[in-house]
Amino acid sequence: MSTSESWRNPRPAPNLDEAGHRVPRKSFVPDWLRAWWPALLWACIIYTASTDTFSSDHTGSILHALIPTLTEAQFQVIHYFIRKSAHFSEYFIFYLVLFRGIRGTHSGWRWTWAWTGWFIAAAYSALDEIHQSFVASRTSSPWDSLLDSTGALVALLAVFLFYRLFRPRQFTLPSFLAS
Repeated sequence: MSTSESWRNPRPAPNLDEAGHRVPRKSFVPDWLRAWWPALLWACIIYTASTDTFSSDHTGSILHALIPTLTEAQFQVIHYFIRKSAHFSEYFIFYLVLFRGIRGTHSGWRWTWAWTGWFIAAAYSALDEIHQSFVASRTSSPWDSLLDSTGALVALLAVFLFYRLFRPRQFTLPSFLAS
């Protein structure tokens, strides 16, 4: 080092590996983003499933290609149940990731989290049906929205039962040992 640069720090700046132990890795991604990204991604998947690509005509051709021996009556029944099961299951999953997002970094169960998640899922379901009314190859149905909301409600009940049955039990000492 020359005397003309005596102000310069002789030690170079540390690289990430050297400073990593001082900065926790989780701080690079905000907690809210870590909690909400699955719900945001799933909302995009639901939106995509409401486009022309996943209309009844297109999913029907896939079913015909997979099982070409179906009669028209068999096809109608199977196709109907596959599509309605998709409504139910996509909102079941949506509720699970919404609950995860609402809960955030907290643990456990709260009814306010549960009903907030269900309300968001039901509202998104109604908006999804409105979106489908603007797609030429799709039809909008309040019954589908009801089925979506039912899928979210069943997920709410499943999460509640999970926390009710499998949450860690609080251990209390007998009174004669507590003193």
